[in-house]
Amino acid sequence: MDVKQPKTSLGRALLILNCIVFAIGNCGGPLLMRLYFLHGGNRIWFSSWLETGGWPIILVPLIVAYFRRLKTDPTSSRKFFLMKPRLFVASAVIGVFTGLDNYLYAYGVARLPVSTSSLIIASQLAFTAGFAFLLVKQKFTAYSINSVFLLTLGAGVLALHTSGDRPSGESSKEYVLGFIMTLGAALLYGFILPLIELMYKKAKQEINYTLVLEIQIVMSVFATAFCTVGMIINNDFKVGIPHLPL
Repeated sequence: MDVKQPKTSLGRALLILNCIVFAIGNCGGPLLMRLYFLHGGNRIWFSSWLETGGWPIILVPLIVAYFRRLKTDPTSSRKFFLMKPRLFVASAVIGVFTGLDNYLYAYGVARLPVSTSSLIIASQLAFTAGFAFLLVKQKFTAYSINSVFLLTLGAGVLALHTSGDRPSGESSKEYVLGFIMTLGAALLYGFILPLIELMYKKAKQEINYTLVLEIQIVMSVFATAFCTVGMIINNDFKVGIPHLPL
């Protein structure tokens, strides 16, 4: 019991840290992005790129985990990445889907108020529950059904009152398109989450904290690469990022 206690404490600490970082990003990210668009920003591909562009920071805990692994278990593999090729390919494909989802979400935030886009994105719970049932056989409960119903109903009410919170100077067509793109982002992300769980089940590897970080970094790299291609096609590097005088 004494031997397992440090691992349990470390696991809880890492979980709490992840929850805190996720809460900050989930709350502050949409506000900062909307603030960018309200002050004249119009580079949607660049905004979607920023959603996963911070992936290099994941290298820090990976490096720490690597040296800790060598110190505690000298007989373990000296490979920096433990991910097998099959898992790498699956993570890369999901990363491309994530990049597309980033673009849909950024487009919606550019057209909708934060409150509206956040409520629509919250309806992803309905899509997550549905795809989880189909892909990983996740059973429905009274709580999940009630949550799905209320969030879906909220999105439906917004759809019937599209002019009530439309930003000034924005046409009905732009607002509706933003609504549809945000709903598409919720649907796609609702598919991605069960797909990740399915990947874990089919991984044929022990799923530990290090492997989860490796999966996250591969997904983020390919999502960022997808958005980088979009930036190149949209000339964001030439137009959106001005060249500073020497």
